Amino acid sequence: MTYKETLDWMFSQLPMYQQKGIVALNAKMDNIIEFSNLLGNPEKKFKSIHVAGTNGKGSCSHMLASILQEAGYKVGLYTSPHLKDFRERIKINGQMVGEKFVVDFITEHKAFLEFKKLSFFEMTVGMAFSYFAAEKVDIAIVEVGLGGRLDSTNIITPEVSLITNIGLDHTHILGDTLEKIALEKAGIIKPKVPVVISEQQPETVMIFTLIAHQLQSEIVFADALDLPNYKTDLLGEYQQQNVRGAVAAIKQLENFKVSETAIVKGLQKVVQNTGLLGRWQILQEKPMVVCDTAHNKEGLYYVLRQIAKQQYEQLHIVLGFVSDKDVKGVLALFPREAKYYFVKPNISRGMDVKLLSELAHSQGIEGEVFNSVEEGLKAALAAAKSDDFIYVGGSTFVVAEIV
Repeated sequence: MTYKETLDWMFSQLPMYQQKGIVALNAKMDNIIEFSNLLGNPEKKFKSIHVAGTNGKGSCSHMLASILQEAGYKVGLYTSPHLKDFRERIKINGQMVGEKFVVDFITEHKAFLEFKKLSFFEMTVGMAFSYFAAEKVDIAIVEVGLGGRLDSTNIITPEVSLITNIGLDHTHILGDTLEKIALEKAGIIKPKVPVVISEQQPETVMIFTLIAHQLQSEIVFADALDLPNYKTDLLGEYQQQNVRGAVAAIKQLENFKVSETAIVKGLQKVVQNTGLLGRWQILQEKPMVVCDTAHNKEGLYYVLRQIAKQQYEQLHIVLGFVSDKDVKGVLALFPREAKYYFVKPNISRGMDVKLLSELAHSQGIEGEVFNSVEEGLKAALAAAKSDDFIYVGGSTFVVAEIV
């Protein structure tokens, strides 16, 4: 198979949560454990840091990778979803896995994958761990896909676990309260492995503390530490909490030498070192166009607060969602005075743009309807003056179509 044929097979034949939603979720670990055994348990051949959370886990993962790269280590990075190229999910020192490895891996294991009906995410985790083991990385940063306890990545025993902000997302799978969701995220805490919690939240502190105590794992709350005011090249004030979580995790890492200089440089060169896209990313100026992958109430709250601090004549918002989100609740956060351009991301789960417009209308928000993200952005650019501000977001999949 060619690389394109391989990806087409992966995307079309096997269930993928990002495309199909909950029907693709295989809520048990049997498949990934069996696949890992077939692969020779590659997850046992490299050290790792495990990162879970509702918001911030992607940014924290990239920060950690950048810092460790600056410290001179060979660093694997596994994240999801990707924006433009599937290979963004699997990197070593900022370089994406080669197309040949992807093709060869799938070709070699295709019969097993078909017979066992592994999910897209399960096969991708196996691929990433095999790649990191084959390339003999010093350490890999592994981002949880969904939840934690039953996530396919949870076969690793990391050096440190990091749990970022907990918010109400994927409630139909993880639970409808912060406490229930925290229990799922806490599933990555391993016996006698230190765990860092980025943010103390009243509903979740006791849960994390109790589970860590039961497992004899040291627990550190990053926002309670006396840390310097580090700067990062990831824009947006909301990144400061992520910085604290990442730095606290680095400081819990034993048997790795990470200087203060490496921390400072790593945080300032996250995009350069890792190729991260879509976090308060400036696409152009005059008019200023910014996109951000925040897609739930907690994440969008911080993004909208950041937008409110910008200087502009008129605010334009190009907005689209996927259909399994609490869109009505999220829309309540958005300013009424902006000009809106409602769009549908080009995936099966994309929310129908007319339904989005109706939901917005019920919240006192009016706007125009467009058939694609590209059309919506073009209309916003045509309407905007040089001193205006255009925000594009609501979903990772909206951002993926323009970066």
